Amino acid sequence: MNAPRIAVFAYADVGHACLTLLRERGANVAAVYTHADTAAEPSWFPSVARLAGELGLTAYRDAEFADPAQVETLRALAPDLVLSCYYRRMLPPAVLAIPRLGAYNVHGSLLPRYRGRAPVNWAVLHGETEAGATLHVMTPRADAGDIVDQDAVGIGPDDTAADVQARVRDAAVRVLDRQLDALLEGRAPRVPQDPSRATTFGRRRPEDGAFEWSLTAAQIHNLVRAVSHPYPGAFTMWDGRPLYLWRTRNGNWNANGAQTGEMRVIDDRLYVACGDDRWLEIVRGQLDGDAERDGAELARHLAPPPAHASPASPHDP
Repeated sequence: MNAPRIAVFAYADVGHACLTLLRERGANVAAVYTHADTAAEPSWFPSVARLAGELGLTAYRDAEFADPAQVETLRALAPDLVLSCYYRRMLPPAVLAIPRLGAYNVHGSLLPRYRGRAPVNWAVLHGETEAGATLHVMTPRADAGDIVDQDAVGIGPDDTAADVQARVRDAAVRVLDRQLDALLEGRAPRVPQDPSRATTFGRRRPEDGAFEWSLTAAQIHNLVRAVSHPYPGAFTMWDGRPLYLWRTRNGNWNANGAQTGEMRVIDDRLYVACGDDRWLEIVRGQLDGDAERDGAELARHLAPPPAHASPASPHDP
């Protein structure tokens, strides 16, 4: 008996890693659906389309399933199973009804929390200490289907979204590896989600990285971590130009009444007083159009006034 045929819908780092696993496991991948690689969009992850070509697989790019002909093309491939791994588009009911073994998705959160787009970025932005990957049944409603398996990963206080995303990618591979046999044999476990615990977030845009110093030090620090490289970055205005922060450090240091937004150099480090009367250290930043600079060099470039020896120093006991 031939091995069940899988139609893989994949993109980004998770899609690339999961497709790699499927071939390592000897799975019968009938076709790969992905998105076109474009020069206009900076790519921080390996190309699924390129990998499909290297593996001798047919790659369908940017399929529009609102077109019945595209649905029939997939139906003709006779997939027994559909797997979606960070594919960008919702698959319509007509597609979900095709595979006899069902359609499953790998999502980058511990569902039912953080349904929707950019789950890792949102989790870091909200100061979460845990993220993960969930394998779940696909339904017409995004990320709402029964859970097959989950794998949790930690988020440290200074981890960026890129740090966490790498762990989530590995968690996604572990979950798929653990459940692949069950999926192919039609015996995957299913646990309904608790809708009362669900949270949903939308996509993030570059302009969502804007902030004011009136926010708390923790809020700014979490935003910086959430949108630092390879994402567009957190920024505020400095002398009429965007100032991007790429790395910060939040030690809950008392700013002792320093004016909100005031910058000081303390022990050759650059600090800013935030809205909760706490210092935030700028470890690495960049004025729009300039080179990135570490805190001390950026301090000299911005030329904030030096701090006097006083209780304002975050290094005082």
